[in-house]
Amino acid sequence: QVQLVESGGGLVQAGGSLRLSCAASGRIFSSYSMGWFRQAPGKEREFVAFIWSGGKTDYADSMKGRFTVSRDNAKNSVYLRMSSLKPEDTAVYYCAGGRSYYSGSSSSDYIYWGQGIQVTVSS
Repeated sequence: QVQLVESGGGLVQAGGSLRLSCAASGRIFSSYSMGWFRQAPGKEREFVAFIWSGGKTDYADSMKGRFTVSRDNAKNSVYLRMSSLKPEDTAVYYCAGGRSYYSGSSSSDYIYWGQGIQVTVSS
């Protein structure tokens, strides 16, 4: 059974930073891509970032330059560093485990999901 557990969310002022962590267990972490998604109230879940096993990354346009995804295969963990946060970044953030090495920006590319963690950015 694969488990993904997020941590590090909370309340932050606009312009501030947060670092989300996701601890994975239950499969060979290093062989699969990992992603971050988010869902704001009343909106659909949207792609934030992904990182392949080999380290390739990509981001949604609105996050480029502000968010950084990284992973530590030795710790079975993936991270999302968020800077210059805006109130519109307020959402529940989800860690996701990919189907393969090359999972992309579609939620259908991911088969394992964390429970989500709240990030609230105050103005």
